[in-house]
Amino acid sequence: MRRIEAAQIIKNVGSSWFSLGINIVVGILLSPFILHRLGDTAFGIWVLIFSITGYYGLFDLGVRSSIIRYVSRFTAMHDTEATAKLINTSLFAYSCIGVLSFLITIVGALHFDSLFHVSPELQSSTRWLFLIVGTSVSLGFPLGIPGGILQGLQRFYILNWTNVATALLRAALVVFFLDRGYGLLTVGMITVILPLLASVVRGVIVLHLLPVPFGWRYINRETFREIANYSGITLIVILASQLRFQTDEIIIGTFLSAAAITYFNIGARIVDYAIQTVLSLAQIFAPMSSESDAVGDQDRLRKIFLAGNRFCAFIMFPICAILIILGKSVIEVWVGAKYVSQSYPVLLVILIPSTLFFAQASSGRILFGVGKHRTWAIVSVIEGFSNLILSILLVRPYGIVGDAWGTAIPLTCSAVLFFPAHLCRLLGVRMKTFLREAFELPLLLCVPLVAALLGIKRIFIAHNYWQLGIQLAVGGAVYSLGLLWAFKTNRALRVRSLFPGEPAFAQAAAEAVPVQSFPGDE
Repeated sequence: MRRIEAAQIIKNVGSSWFSLGINIVVGILLSPFILHRLGDTAFGIWVLIFSITGYYGLFDLGVRSSIIRYVSRFTAMHDTEATAKLINTSLFAYSCIGVLSFLITIVGALHFDSLFHVSPELQSSTRWLFLIVGTSVSLGFPLGIPGGILQGLQRFYILNWTNVATALLRAALVVFFLDRGYGLLTVGMITVILPLLASVVRGVIVLHLLPVPFGWRYINRETFREIANYSGITLIVILASQLRFQTDEIIIGTFLSAAAITYFNIGARIVDYAIQTVLSLAQIFAPMSSESDAVGDQDRLRKIFLAGNRFCAFIMFPICAILIILGKSVIEVWVGAKYVSQSYPVLLVILIPSTLFFAQASSGRILFGVGKHRTWAIVSVIEGFSNLILSILLVRPYGIVGDAWGTAIPLTCSAVLFFPAHLCRLLGVRMKTFLREAFELPLLLCVPLVAALLGIKRIFIAHNYWQLGIQLAVGGAVYSLGLLWAFKTNRALRVRSLFPGEPAFAQAAAEAVPVQSFPGDE
């Protein structure tokens, strides 16, 4: 890969991890602050409302993924006319979606307390909070287009720096107002308004980077049809993702209580932080794959597949080991000891299948990038509905842990039975080669990490931030030394390097067969 492209990747990934690190630190410090100020019930309602409005993502209809794919594709082909049609048509579609979402929000706000168990003293605040959050999400559809364009242009670092500014400002404002006695609605206003302002800033930047013309003449049926053909399949994947990750709080709120949502959310939130760490890396592979597909560079696609999943495993495996060994201490230090007994089992049940799945996070980004995600969409729907059914069946007899098992079982099946075989066939890579080259070294590097963590845990159990910080520092130092050795000796890049022209990929390319397509994947 050219030096400019390599520098772009480093800038994108580095800024993504910095942004994510800021968000995680803010979340770790801010969540218990909000929880203890609002109480278990109000915090559970907070989580429930954001889970419900998360379903508004279905109204995206896959348009954002189309923007990312086709912006990267059209700019690689230097097709300014097609880019203008894409952006104008997407803006019109998103504006219509925003209006529809706002109407649904009004109806939902009027009937919220009749659908969920909300205590009388919180009913008014709950309705207003739902209205505020839902309106923000509705506006976020057209205002989110600049973010998709920046991803398509592989300018992730612009997104990341605006996210950092938003996160820090949000944290400061939430602490300021909660300390002065303000409550749920104020926190909600701060949380939803700042991202909208960030979107406006991104829009100004995009107009400078990609000065496309605007007008009704650029809104046409052919472009909409092209977007719809791609995004229709993406919508199915989005639906399945919502069923997989957004139904738990709603099911718990319906069958158990708002307070139970809080205990579930603590364990699930920690796993989500781990997932976001991986996705912040994996997101760069969608536009890279689309660009490679546009110019017919199949060797580079294979390199992205092998290298991308190895790098995802470099992140996901050690996080999994740390949370299994130190998870109880993490929960105790973060929110308090009373949450450990119920939240830690939830963390364990969700963590292991999530590790298996998101260690392959670049596989999904590649499917989106090359537009061959139909089969994944079908599998995802089966997984999503299985998740929903199992969670409903298990939540009453087994509580929040039963709901977690409803998520874990289908996710494990997708991670083990579908993704490896499907991507290896699609890209022409032997399964044995993929498993060895993607996961062998990351697993090896985790062995000394596990030994170090178990050793220091025998010396003392962490009950505060200082003790936990020492344990994490020891484990992090051991794993960092292993990573340094892997990169210094070139073992981290030897076969799966992202940089074309290196002889390192020769072995994998020699073992690969021509790239295949599956019926319906085009």
